[in-house]
Amino acid sequence: MSGLPSNAHVSQHPCLLAKLSQLRSQSTPAKDVKTLIHDISLIVGCEALGKALTTRPGPTDTTPLGFEFQTTHVEPGTISLVPILRSGLGMVEAMQTLLPAPVPVHHLGLFREPTTLAPVEYYNNLPNHLAGSGSAGARASSLAIVLDPIIATGGTCAAAIATLREWGAQRIVVVAVLGAVAGVAAAAAEWPEGVEIWLAGVDDELTERGMLKPGLGDVGDRLFLTIGK
Repeated sequence: MSGLPSNAHVSQHPCLLAKLSQLRSQSTPAKDVKTLIHDISLIVGCEALGKALTTRPGPTDTTPLGFEFQTTHVEPGTISLVPILRSGLGMVEAMQTLLPAPVPVHHLGLFREPTTLAPVEYYNNLPNHLAGSGSAGARASSLAIVLDPIIATGGTCAAAIATLREWGAQRIVVVAVLGAVAGVAAAAAEWPEGVEIWLAGVDDELTERGMLKPGLGDVGDRLFLTIGK
């Protein structure tokens, strides 16, 4: 797509595009919003992990009929999910469904300052993430999968990428539902050689408040029924 860098990918899956259209509607109830976020995350995540992961032979096992077969393991061996609070929580279950084994879930709390729209971190539970701790990066994942439904200005996503890079993640995959062209480009430029961004769709414009146009509203508010708070 024009305006996007080579490390940003927009799905063209027909079912995905139809579900994104349903998600955009103001008449879609919260229960269906949750289901649609899950379904979209599952499809985009499948495409993203199909490129990000490889396989290696595992030990021999036996089928119920007594035949031996060689098992398959995914690489890299250390993977973590990093949902951006709050709305990224709606994507976790889909990614856990895709992965063949449980992986750690580390949470990052980031919000945009209303006036400047600059990202502000208020929560971080990455292990040994503090600079100067003497063990920073010791437990960092080879692959960190950032879950954030919306990439608007790109500031929050870029801040998450910078934090994970400092933590010691060797590669980062960002899975999102919708992004603004300029915001996705800004996030992708934070670490071009180490980041791949995967989305269901993109919008061209942002409002003065930094919301996507036409967008799909505040995903966190729609998921957790806090609209009009």
